[in-house]
Amino acid sequence: MKTIKLKKGLDIEISGNASLHVTSTSQPDTIAVVPDDFTGITPKIAVKEGDTVKAGSVLFFDKKHPELKIVSPVSGKVAEVARGERRKLLYVAVKRDIETTYQKFKTIDLNAKREDILSALLEAGFGALIRQRPYDVIANPTVHPKAIFVSAFDSAPLAPDYNFVLKGQASQVQAGLSILAKLTDGKVFYSVSPSTSVELRNMKDVEINEFVGPHPAGTVGVQINYLNPVNKGEVVWSINIQDVALIGRFATTGVVNLTKTIAIAGPEVIEPAYVKTVYGTSIANITDCNISKGVKVRYINGDVLSGTKVEANGVLSPFANVVSVIAEGNNTHEFIGWAMPRLNKFSNSNLFATKLIRKLCPKKQFEFDARILGGERAFIMSGELEKVFPMDILPEQLIKAMITKNLDKMEQLGAYEVAPEDFGLCEFVCTSKIEIQKIVREALDYMKKELE
Repeated sequence: MKTIKLKKGLDIEISGNASLHVTSTSQPDTIAVVPDDFTGITPKIAVKEGDTVKAGSVLFFDKKHPELKIVSPVSGKVAEVARGERRKLLYVAVKRDIETTYQKFKTIDLNAKREDILSALLEAGFGALIRQRPYDVIANPTVHPKAIFVSAFDSAPLAPDYNFVLKGQASQVQAGLSILAKLTDGKVFYSVSPSTSVELRNMKDVEINEFVGPHPAGTVGVQINYLNPVNKGEVVWSINIQDVALIGRFATTGVVNLTKTIAIAGPEVIEPAYVKTVYGTSIANITDCNISKGVKVRYINGDVLSGTKVEANGVLSPFANVVSVIAEGNNTHEFIGWAMPRLNKFSNSNLFATKLIRKLCPKKQFEFDARILGGERAFIMSGELEKVFPMDILPEQLIKAMITKNLDKMEQLGAYEVAPEDFGLCEFVCTSKIEIQKIVREALDYMKKELE
């Protein structure tokens, strides 16, 4: 095992980490699957209102690659096929049965050919859970990846503890990793941290590497950069470890059971904990009666740095393993604002006494809200982003190339191996309050359009 130590980065201690127990929650009457959650696909509907579906039945697929299917996580009747402007597919709602009925598939033989294994995964909808670099989109199933990356830990603020989430599921994770190993001629890079349990460490058919250091040590972008960088013409895949376990479960049972354990966390959650649910479940249902009263809150699909804002009537993303809840902060009034010395505020600079407080109280946690505490400025502070960006890439120069849509510069500066989430910390520390992740997403979409 190779150990890689990161010096650059930043751990942000936010109050409200999920306690290690699973709380019960009522199952929603209806779930909704949103095509926009699957970046890079152009959806074509496969059902109509009133159709009966099983868990694992196809709801829609990609027009360019019809073999790339998105399936229903529950059984029931299609209640609504919602469309927006120019008949854009907004979501497919399914009124669920009391008892879930699963569509039956064949189990996967590990000795089968790569094409047969991939076909089985695509047929069951698991292809839509695999992402690729470059462009950070749903993986193109017709392209052979040179490597596949799986991270066994998440270093983001309020992130779930996979040691707890996957306790007792090591055999399913192993089965999933063994299947992934058949999909690439290269290696499956499996990354762990010093806190990863022995149960999740001892995996076969993979190359295990240990990452030590602050966030973003747990993001696959950093792991790709250190272990197998992406050059022009190359493709790598990545998949979340919980989804690896789902693949392993499917391989041995032939059943598409998409139930996952999701963390509900944040300063405004009364009892932060875990819940078992499926993607498409209403956020309001997941957080029901567990949010502080009298506070306007922001719900986030994912972690607070790289997640997506969602309304209470929105739904859980298939790529979110935590729902973060923080205050909007728009009713907060502080005497002379940032100029007032404060002991309960976090700062990466020396504006507040954060560094001293963390030395004296290493476990000190801070309450954050959604305010940016400043205004956007049309410049980037030189040297600021590099302090928290551990990849062998020049973030400031790359962002400038992305803003100007300079394809040659973007290629030279490493745009093929980055994703918006890799710049979550850069956006957090940016004193100019620039929406860096939005710039990266738009630039990657532009690259894909121009170069493919």
